[in-house]
Amino acid sequence: MTEQLKQAHDDLEAAAKSAADNDVRSDLREAADAFDDYLNSEQDPDYAVLDAHLNTLRQARERASGDTKARLENALETTESYRTDLEQA
Repeated sequence: MTEQLKQAHDDLEAAAKSAADNDVRSDLREAADAFDDYLNSEQDPDYAVLDAHLNTLRQARERASGDTKARLENALETTESYRTDLEQA
């Protein structure tokens, strides 16, 4: 399961590097940083907090294009799959 979060993090990092839009880049870096924190924590991320990140990433996807959008879509798919295994509080 941690591998999914690592893959999503790596896709977000790559998407942020390729983002032409500063706001999109900022959203992607913020999410990537949060995912990095989750990877270095002993606890799984909170379902609701992760859902908030997903909503931000979905909005960023609407403003992204090209390689950025493709990597962002990969990160979203991986994170949504990861989230289905988390317990809802």
